[in-house]
Amino acid sequence: MRGLFLKTAFGGLLLASLAGLRIAAQGNTEAARLQNPVQPSPEAIAAGKQAFTRYCANCHGLNAEGSPGNDLTPAAPDLTDKEWKNGSTDGEIFNSIKNGIGPDFNMGAFTDQLKDEDIWKVVNYVRSLAKK
Repeated sequence: MRGLFLKTAFGGLLLASLAGLRIAAQGNTEAARLQNPVQPSPEAIAAGKQAFTRYCANCHGLNAEGSPGNDLTPAAPDLTDKEWKNGSTDGEIFNSIKNGIGPDFNMGAFTDQLKDEDIWKVVNYVRSLAKK
């Protein structure tokens, strides 16, 4: 009886941990529900590019194609490709910019530097760079 209990408990823990990995790989489901209130107009994209150049290009590069990093700064991902490790919806991108990316926060939060509307404009700009 005890052996059956242990097998069942172990199996349950294994399934729970695998389910947790699946959820983590999909990004932030709460942030994914956020809708971008800023239309991707040419003006909004231009403003997003300006903010990106000021706050993001030093790590992600002027063309947002990432960087290999160095002794002081970790590698920054390519933002023009289809692979987005921290979620690819507008809401998840917004959340990553606003709150940073933990647990080490190699990408810090920009909530003190950028207003929400400006972050949404950066999202629109980054979206405009997607490789076809």
